[in-house]
Amino acid sequence: MSLLRRIESARPGADGVLPTPPAPGAPGQPPAGPGGSVPVPAPSRMLSQVPARESFRDTKFRIQQRVIQDLDPKLDLSNQIEVRRQIEEIFGRALEEEALALTRAERVRMLEQITDEIVGLGPMEPLLRDESVTEVMVNGPRQVYIERSGKLELTNVTFQNDDHVLRIIDRIIAPIGRRIDESSPMVDARLTDGSRVNAIIPPLSLVGPVITVRKFSATPYTVDDLVRFGTATPEMFDFLKACVEARLNVFVSGGTGSGKTTSLNVLSSFIPSDERIVTIEDAAELQLRQEHVITLESRPSNIEGKGAVPIRELVRNSLRMRPDRIIVGECRGGEALDMLQAMNTGHDGSMSTGHANSPRDMLSRLETMVLMAGVDLPLRAIREQVASAVDLIVQQSRLKDGSRKIVNITEVQGMEGDVIVMQDVFVFEQTGVTDGKIQGRLKPTGIRPKFAEKFEQMGIALPPGLFGFRY
Repeated sequence: MSLLRRIESARPGADGVLPTPPAPGAPGQPPAGPGGSVPVPAPSRMLSQVPARESFRDTKFRIQQRVIQDLDPKLDLSNQIEVRRQIEEIFGRALEEEALALTRAERVRMLEQITDEIVGLGPMEPLLRDESVTEVMVNGPRQVYIERSGKLELTNVTFQNDDHVLRIIDRIIAPIGRRIDESSPMVDARLTDGSRVNAIIPPLSLVGPVITVRKFSATPYTVDDLVRFGTATPEMFDFLKACVEARLNVFVSGGTGSGKTTSLNVLSSFIPSDERIVTIEDAAELQLRQEHVITLESRPSNIEGKGAVPIRELVRNSLRMRPDRIIVGECRGGEALDMLQAMNTGHDGSMSTGHANSPRDMLSRLETMVLMAGVDLPLRAIREQVASAVDLIVQQSRLKDGSRKIVNITEVQGMEGDVIVMQDVFVFEQTGVTDGKIQGRLKPTGIRPKFAEKFEQMGIALPPGLFGFRY
């Protein structure tokens, strides 16, 4: 029964199946002629008299039920090699016994779909296996979109009904101890490969259960990959590498889907391997390659509304774990205050991301998030904390052509009166649009940041002319 619960348990509707013709003489049919003969129908009605072939979907469902019933109930579903072997064996036997006339392509497709339903994520599996797909969006059972090369595409993938989508959501969240129901209709989770998942169900969603999967590459992107994609230039990464090695505090800001987490992963790769790193996230998705990494993940409340452990508590706890660096996947609320205090109290070199449209907006967001912590601080005191803690803001954007670029690398210089002073070190300058592709260049502004002296003190050498001039 445990296997039966893993897939749909009701026969699908007969979509696309021609009806079986009624017997001669039935109501609505021509009467029998002399001697019981039946008049030959007109050619236009011949198709309706031919017995319908069972639809591919109905055949798949029936064979799938047979496979599930014949599988060993004691089989360990985590042993996918053995599970797949048994499925293929039972599938082949069922086709032989029923003498089904399927083409080779139909047999392969049916076996893949049945296997995906039993051990995978059903109709989503082919999309998740496609390396060119970066995001999968299930908008109810009948509409599935993907993102490829920064552009949205509607697929022909469908689910049977709302219950089918709900079963896939349960299969995603069950291994990590999350839940989703009417009392808790939203959930953040992750797949085994680190891909981030968000699900929301009725009554909050009016189109049925919705799943959004942000895929991540099986192998983390490197500096060379982002340079090849045009996200940044080698000179920009030379500068960012020096900033990380010099233990500057960095915020990566940008809109949804702009590539903040990918850039944070690349920046974290510059952290020396002899440092202790603590990462804190809602759903663990960072892919750090150092050995000494402690990964912490927040926890939602249980069915009784208790036991929640928010990001803020984890940030405070991480300070007692002797970290050299703290990396918060994303600051969304009051944890920003604890993060700024950590940056100001000896945990230099910490990093985080935030949603903002520009470096200046990121500072305003930080001020707002500090106020969300519920502390009664004057605005000037908050700005002084921000100006003292944050050294650099890396602004990332997804442009209209779908490309993702670092459009600003901005130094936070300090306070002048009641205003935080900022200065761009690198910017993206758009020059035009050709065949729908945005043209431009990433270039230094010609201004040497104030913290460049820190590079010299730590013996970090930068290429001559990095900032647009030689010094």
